[in-house]
Amino acid sequence: MKIERAYCIVTCPGRNFVTLKVVTDQGVYGLGDATLNGREKSVVAYLQDHVIPCLIGRDPHQIEDIWQYLYKGAYWRRGPVTMSAIAAVDTALWDIKAKLAGLPLYQLLGGKSRSGVMVYGHANGRDVSEAVDAVSHYLGLGYKAVRAQAGVPGLDTAYGIAKGKLFYEPATKGLPEEQIWSTEKYIDFIPRFFEAVRAKHGFDFHLLHDVHHRLTPIEAARVGKSLEPSRLFWMEDPTPAENQDALRLIRQHTVTPIAIGEVFNSIHDCRELIQNQLIDYIRTTVVHAGGISHLRKIAALAELYQVRTGSHGATDLSPVCMGAALHFDLSVPNFGIQEYMRHTDETDAVFPHHYSFDQGFLYPGDAPGHGVDIDEKLAAKYPYDPAYLPIARLEDGTLCSW
Repeated sequence: MKIERAYCIVTCPGRNFVTLKVVTDQGVYGLGDATLNGREKSVVAYLQDHVIPCLIGRDPHQIEDIWQYLYKGAYWRRGPVTMSAIAAVDTALWDIKAKLAGLPLYQLLGGKSRSGVMVYGHANGRDVSEAVDAVSHYLGLGYKAVRAQAGVPGLDTAYGIAKGKLFYEPATKGLPEEQIWSTEKYIDFIPRFFEAVRAKHGFDFHLLHDVHHRLTPIEAARVGKSLEPSRLFWMEDPTPAENQDALRLIRQHTVTPIAIGEVFNSIHDCRELIQNQLIDYIRTTVVHAGGISHLRKIAALAELYQVRTGSHGATDLSPVCMGAALHFDLSVPNFGIQEYMRHTDETDAVFPHHYSFDQGFLYPGDAPGHGVDIDEKLAAKYPYDPAYLPIARLEDGTLCSW
């Protein structure tokens, strides 16, 4: 069996997605997600110009060898563009292998380690009352875990707050939106917000929060300490992780669990964080961290240090990535939780899938492969539409992390 052709499908059913389709000479095909939010076309060019020509004629069964070829053979290793492209190939090849075996992908990854995948939803509100009500909504849907974000008094915009719709989508059409941020206002407000959530809903569910890289290490330590009475499942991305010793300082001051890694591209980005037990959850994804093959290696390292997985699952990951992630989640022994931001009806129509939600858990289904397909004719009706994540500035105009 040989890879006969491969090509990229770019579509925007509400937001932009890049899908790689790899087709064998026997007509069996696999799909991989190659979406890099706000930089989608850079991955398309990398795949079309540099990766796909190297795939033609290769045996699709040789997943690990092809992974190493694309990683080591390029010389310029890692980075979000390279690793997203490799991830798309890797995911598509696993899809092909499982289809040829006539098995759901999780069976090739060692079988089930659990019956379902616990997920969390995003409860957002412009103020405390609206956010508390949003938590009620998600609990009513059966979620066992909810991420809560609320507008900060004195700021017109805040990370995580939907603009008049249930499902938060941060990317905006056209050039990046610039938003104003105040660390001081946030730090004073956030403990009171979570006190209100727990006062209304109690402690019989998991409560999560995303800081989104906004704080210095000592500020993050202060927030983590102040949130201890609210017993968070995790505090996500408390500070930028380029300086990994920063997490050591946070650890010294709070027992609030720390989750990090959605922007990581390889095991080298998180190796020291895991080995030094400076985090509790690693949030690397199938699409941005080199695919299923590499994500399994990250999870295996994390298992040695009792760090659990908590993969990113926002709407900038297509249903192809979500489907692949669920098979990984179902199989990996040290799974923690999976983020689940629901896609639009238009997106679900473009990407028909076998995974399903029930009472706080996602189930990948038992269709051969990862269980997600693409309707190419329907996808063609939604052409690429440039969109970017916002930019954050402090009240004095200083640029800060978004």
